[in-house]
Amino acid sequence: MKKHLLVFLSVLALRVYAGDAPTVFKVSEFTFTQPASWEWVQSSSPMRKAQLKVPDPKGKGAGEVVFFHFGPGDGGGTQANVDRWLSQFKEGRDKINAKTEDKALGGHKVTYVNAEGTYISGMPGGGTTSSMSDYALAGAIIESDKGSVFIKMTGPKELMKSSQSDFRGMVESALK
Repeated sequence: MKKHLLVFLSVLALRVYAGDAPTVFKVSEFTFTQPASWEWVQSSSPMRKAQLKVPDPKGKGAGEVVFFHFGPGDGGGTQANVDRWLSQFKEGRDKINAKTEDKALGGHKVTYVNAEGTYISGMPGGGTTSSMSDYALAGAIIESDKGSVFIKMTGPKELMKSSQSDFRGMVESALK
């Protein structure tokens, strides 16, 4: 039995080392399908339940997609998170083309968020790590009794616009 466990762990370590990454992954109760051209990234923080890279075919910079889940009642409500995301732009809310849209999918409320402008990275309300102009954010909040799942994609504006349908397709893949 120990030998089988050792072999299993060795194979698992080799898969991680070799870059094998899931194309289907779970965050809370939801199973997401990663868009084919996107890349799995090892999460940079224990708060991030999954993390993806959106490569730019033009080589002008990549986008980042992060998934958060804090459990029932944690992470703040939908509107608080929408406001927090929109406050990560230097310009005022009226100048970042801020849009929200609510949809009912698979028995869950999903709130989509979009904005563009000068994105200020770092923890909202915390220190700024950098300021990136001509950036955009696409977000989705899936409400659930088991705790909302927060999905935020940020990157260069052109790349985010061209990735919008892949982003929504990924979100909605978990709600079918």
